[in-house]
Amino acid sequence: MNRNFKIVTIILLMVVGCKDFQKDDKNASQTEKSAKELKEEATQAVVNEAIKAHGGSLYDSAYYQFLFRDKLFSFENKNGYTYKVRSTDSLGNQIEDILKDGKFARTVNNELLELSKKDIAKYSEALNSVIYFATLPHKLNDKAVQKEGAGETIIKGEDYDVVRVTFGKIGGGKDHDDVFMYWINKKSHYINYIAYSYSVNDGGVRFRSAYNPRTVDGIRFQDYINWEAPVGTPLKELPEMFEKGQLKELSRIETTDIQNLNSVEMVE
Repeated sequence: MNRNFKIVTIILLMVVGCKDFQKDDKNASQTEKSAKELKEEATQAVVNEAIKAHGGSLYDSAYYQFLFRDKLFSFENKNGYTYKVRSTDSLGNQIEDILKDGKFARTVNNELLELSKKDIAKYSEALNSVIYFATLPHKLNDKAVQKEGAGETIIKGEDYDVVRVTFGKIGGGKDHDDVFMYWINKKSHYINYIAYSYSVNDGGVRFRSAYNPRTVDGIRFQDYINWEAPVGTPLKELPEMFEKGQLKELSRIETTDIQNLNSVEMVE
């Protein structure tokens, strides 16, 4: 009887021990998950504050146009979105590209042009890219955007939250494997610096510093100096290289003649 009692007791202790171990393991897993969720929520809050600072809900019904490199761009966010760009070629032909809710069309002198799938993708990406950067950070909450906190840093004596962005294959566009990084000022919540790396055409690394900010009827627009860094440079190292003057200026990203077309329609 004593021997059997001892065996039963040992078995019971083993069962209880296993349950306690599983319980502790489950609690550790839940704690780890909670920490991850908290980090995701903190990153999302930083992005939301940036969107609010740059225009917030005004983006949802925005209808603006601006000039960029001698082309007239417009974006309208009503019942979906409509992006347009108008230009004149060397022969005097009037070209208009329209991207409406993912569908692209090009007209030349008001006549619809038939395009290959390759050209449709190329022109769509070009138009979408210009509007994307001009309206940052409006699109950072799109479904294809994958955001993660990348720490904090100091640039020119000011504190910044760092957000790393990648894109999913679905809805992420042709260059969905590009990696972006945004430096968001902790006090103003403005995106003052941007960096990205891309793999097409042998790859490249770019760093953009914002200047000439303007707020037009509640929405902030800003220009950028486009800097080049050696291919393979980690994006997190770019602010320090920028401050040390180790980056090469490539170009200026400037928007001019910004106009709120909603205001024009109201006046008319």
